[in-house]
Amino acid sequence: MHEALEEAIKARTEGEVPVGAVVVGHSHEIIARDHNRCISLNDPTAHAEILAIRQASRILDNYRLNQTALFVTIEPCPMCMGAILNARIERLVFGAVDRKSGGCRLINDLADENKIHHRLQVIPGIMEEECRQIMQDFFRERR
Repeated sequence: MHEALEEAIKARTEGEVPVGAVVVGHSHEIIARDHNRCISLNDPTAHAEILAIRQASRILDNYRLNQTALFVTIEPCPMCMGAILNARIERLVFGAVDRKSGGCRLINDLADENKIHHRLQVIPGIMEEECRQIMQDFFRERR
């Protein structure tokens, strides 16, 4: 999560919403990392998670990211949760809960009803305070 927070700091420095993501392989090696770049890329889909997943897929030369974990500083939105599931990421680890636009509850509800075929292990609350603080500071400065 420390590495994801470093990515979030980069995003904040660039004037982007401070979210960072890191894809880690089964041997605990970092495969890919990125941060939000929606503004700089003029791309509403350029969330940290999406960019890290794209990068990992290129590096591994596979659209399936089996046996990987994704570390993200804040709970992914529904769009990113869809990408996480489609990539077949094994484990999602995130810092702070996003009560406004987090997608884990939505996806978990679908999973409980067996409407999706991929099971994702979700581990929330890792370095929660640090992850929450960078977001709060960013938006406080903007107001």
